[in-house]
Amino acid sequence: MKEISRSIGIRTNNQAEYEGLLCALQESRELGGRRIVIRTDSELVYYQMRGRYKVKNTELKALHSKAQDLVSQLPNVTIQLVRREQNTETDKLAKAASQSYDRRSGHAQA
Repeated sequence: MKEISRSIGIRTNNQAEYEGLLCALQESRELGGRRIVIRTDSELVYYQMRGRYKVKNTELKALHSKAQDLVSQLPNVTIQLVRREQNTETDKLAKAASQSYDRRSGHAQA
């Protein structure tokens, strides 16, 4: 398991969810992961990746396509939908990245 927290600039929540997924998939590929389990509390990303929801947003289509491509390059990827309460570590990393971006850019922290 590896924790990564980095700024991705200004994005919508759904774009940020996909950026996180892409980061996890890219890291897994670089590390030579054989069995990858990704947990997300984003129903949109989860169901779009499973093909249950259509991807209508143009920006999300590009991110979704990249994610599907990376999944196809990896031997065994499982994406699990978890409740937000079970995803507290991810929330901590996202908050740290957001605060880092705020300090560097001079934007007010929420």
